[in-house]
Amino acid sequence: MFDSLRFNPFKFNIFSTITFTLIILVIISADSLLSNNLSIHSVDDENRSNHHELQTHKASEPLKSTSSDDQVRIKVTEKITEEKGRFPELQLFKSTNLTPKFDSRILEFFGRYQCKVQFFMTWISPAESFGRREFFVIESLFKTNPAGCLIILSNTMDSGYGYRILKPLIERGYVVQAMAPNLYSLFNNTPSKIWFNDIKSGKTDPGEIPLAQNLSNLIRLAVLYKYGGVYLDTDFIVLKDFSGLRNSIGAQSIDVNGNWTRLNNAVLVFDKMHPLLYMFMEEFAFTFDGNRWGHNGPYMVSRVVERVAKTQDIDFTVLPPMAFYPVDWIRVARFFARPNGQNGEIWVEAKLRHLKREAYGVHLWNRQSRRFKIEHGSIIGRLISDHCIICRHTYSS
Repeated sequence: MFDSLRFNPFKFNIFSTITFTLIILVIISADSLLSNNLSIHSVDDENRSNHHELQTHKASEPLKSTSSDDQVRIKVTEKITEEKGRFPELQLFKSTNLTPKFDSRILEFFGRYQCKVQFFMTWISPAESFGRREFFVIESLFKTNPAGCLIILSNTMDSGYGYRILKPLIERGYVVQAMAPNLYSLFNNTPSKIWFNDIKSGKTDPGEIPLAQNLSNLIRLAVLYKYGGVYLDTDFIVLKDFSGLRNSIGAQSIDVNGNWTRLNNAVLVFDKMHPLLYMFMEEFAFTFDGNRWGHNGPYMVSRVVERVAKTQDIDFTVLPPMAFYPVDWIRVARFFARPNGQNGEIWVEAKLRHLKREAYGVHLWNRQSRRFKIEHGSIIGRLISDHCIICRHTYSS
């Protein structure tokens, strides 16, 4: 029964010959394929090598450098240049014929007038963008602080066009002037200088958040540190005299126990050379992140104050949300809407009484509210009507 498995030399020889032939053919085919494949890869590698050299040549020839740090700096500098092209407001980097006189202009301005309160605002957009709502804010400031003086830090508003915008108030005797800031002198001898130099040189990435926003965050700190006074955003309707406030910052939100959970930097009231302002600038410069909204503004002042409250004894006050931020950005739309029926009118009247009694002003959260119309009978409409000077076009803005 096992005969079929018996060894047969003839069959083995035939099988061995066929097998050997097949192995040889496989080896030849594989060698051919491998050679072709290596040839293809060699051509691709050569092409890639030539392409890399072309890129390196383009980048390194004018710059005379191929280090990784320099390559990063090149990219950041190109990004800043690109942003300057996309955002005309970043012309703030440029000097004008008035820029070198910035410090002397401020000192002369405040020296000439007996200012009860020194107010500052920033405007980094084109002067043509300074609209009715911004003008209403200035009207409300002088309605409640007629003996105050206002400087608007702006290249674009420090112009003939900007003067024409402010002229109706100037003609009525109110002390307001736009001045082109000299950022080099403003940031000099402060921690701001480090950040500013790094941004200018390309060492620091400005990030995706508009650089103008972060410049405004820093300018307000530096100008108060150098000169003292009150900084206001241009979307803050003023309801009270600010002369009684000193060294104050406002809470944006509080917890159920009345402890603040977030501060905001839309309104700042500080003496000249106040140490907290210096700490704010340090935090800004050393923890700057241009990709996170609020990181260099509200979150920054919140971080610093939280640390200071635990470790240092510095004279300042955190005011409750009702002082500067009586409505948050989520609910601000209600302040622009006309009252709905009798209950709505009762609510508006009650809210207005509360604001008049408790609030120094109302932050309009312009980033969210700019698309809202000021409707007849709304809280914002009533506040503007009660705190305007020229009082034109309230409900068309």
